Amino acid sequence: MKDWFKKGEHWIWFSASTVSISVVLVFGLLAMISYKGLIHFWPHEVYHIEIQHPDGQKEVVVGELHDSKIKEVEDASAPHGKVEVPQYLIKTGNRDVYGIDFRWISSEDVIGSMDTLEKDVFVIERFEYGNVYGFIDSVRVDGQVFNDPLKRLEVLKTQVAKGTSLNNEIRHIEKVEIGAINYKIEGLRLEEKKLRANEEFTAEEEARLNAERAELQKAFEVYQAQVQILYKDSRALGEVTMNIAGNHQLVVPIRKIVHFWQPNNMSLAEDIGFFFNAVGNFLLDDPREANTEGGVFPAIIGTVTMVMLMAVFVTPMGVIAAIYMSEYAREGTVLRMVRISINNLAGVPSIVFGIFGLGFFVYIMGSSIDELFYSYALPSPTFGSPGLLWASLTMALLTLPVVIVSTQEGLSRVPRALREGGLALGATKSETIMRIVLPMTMPAIMTGLILAIARAAGEVAPLMLVGVVKLAPELPLDMISPFVHLDRKFMHLGFHIYDVGFQSPNVEASQPLVYATSLLLVLIILSLNFGAIMIRNRLREKYKSLDN
Repeated sequence: MKDWFKKGEHWIWFSASTVSISVVLVFGLLAMISYKGLIHFWPHEVYHIEIQHPDGQKEVVVGELHDSKIKEVEDASAPHGKVEVPQYLIKTGNRDVYGIDFRWISSEDVIGSMDTLEKDVFVIERFEYGNVYGFIDSVRVDGQVFNDPLKRLEVLKTQVAKGTSLNNEIRHIEKVEIGAINYKIEGLRLEEKKLRANEEFTAEEEARLNAERAELQKAFEVYQAQVQILYKDSRALGEVTMNIAGNHQLVVPIRKIVHFWQPNNMSLAEDIGFFFNAVGNFLLDDPREANTEGGVFPAIIGTVTMVMLMAVFVTPMGVIAAIYMSEYAREGTVLRMVRISINNLAGVPSIVFGIFGLGFFVYIMGSSIDELFYSYALPSPTFGSPGLLWASLTMALLTLPVVIVSTQEGLSRVPRALREGGLALGATKSETIMRIVLPMTMPAIMTGLILAIARAAGEVAPLMLVGVVKLAPELPLDMISPFVHLDRKFMHLGFHIYDVGFQSPNVEASQPLVYATSLLLVLIILSLNFGAIMIRNRLREKYKSLDN
């Protein structure tokens, strides 16, 4: 007996150690993702590096130090015939001049120190071709050239602020105002096709549609004229002439500048302000440069919208199925097979659900809906192509077993005496379930929903087949009726991570964004789960008698 207790004690210590290691690994992974993701938004110092090539030519490299590694080089004088040589990854920017904006430098080629900071260097972020690293030679506005350092900096700040305001106004008019007009014009076109298909296209209907088109065309021309004026004002903002490494000069139109800074001259307070501003831009901007720059706002909207719709679909399906199997179905071979099938369904690879969603939801249900209700729009599909609705339903099926099993566990914990008491008081079975059993099962239902949200938000493979795209021209959620557009394709943070990390033409530039987007996805999942957990805890407090 004593040896048995000792053996049991060993198992307890082994289990505790395993749990501790798992917790450390999880928090270690989160810490690594957080560090590598957040460091991307911190202003990096710019270094002045002199190198000498094997042919004797010297070169000056100016840029940010992004990474380093050790490379083994053959050396006959070394003890083992090889020597370790540090290699440094430098972001040099100026892609339109150099062709690339990252390059590896060997420490063997470096003359002097790697720690020399470039004084008064400017970093300019552009809408195209990435960053510019160099020194301002002059600022030209309306034919007037500013060479004084203080004056040109003041003028540049003013003009860049004007450019930001103009770009925001242009973006709002093109995407919101003109986008709404185009949406209404397309609606009128489809309405005309529907009237013609139903042989209801009369002269009065034609006059009405033409009048509405004329009004929309008039509004479009007004907005188009405003945009042309804004573009003209944007082109008149001026330009900046930069002196960059290699004795090159680069002219940057101010209208193409996102913002600029001097990282080597900034104080700690300015660094912190820059950090939060960069995080805000990342959360609120659209992606640029093949998704390797800019923000992830469309992906955030797509992810949250899809997860919320999935929760709306999966919760009633899972709860109704669990109630039927637990409260109404007779025990027997069929019910046991159904339960086994549900448990096995949780282990099916997610890509299989994606194929099922594409074949059943898109090609069968979507095509049927188009033929029944949108035949006038054919051959252009409305619901017969991948979109938000089918992606949400596919993820609902993927997570359905989790909700069913969790709900069944909650139903099994409700004391039988409560059911019998409700029936004894004259309530029907359905009333007893709805008013007594189901409310006490809500904590278990919320647990299943939490697990479903966590899995659905992180899945990528099935979404690639049923609605997710690299870059969506329109958001699935906007201010245009019906506000939630179930037929539209959308962006997703999980797919965005895959696309940036594995499909990007600029691998070095995409690596920080992979970590930053991964951290954002984890935070969104935690936020959704935290909200669900708060609701579950309140329900547990309300029905404490369940645990007694």
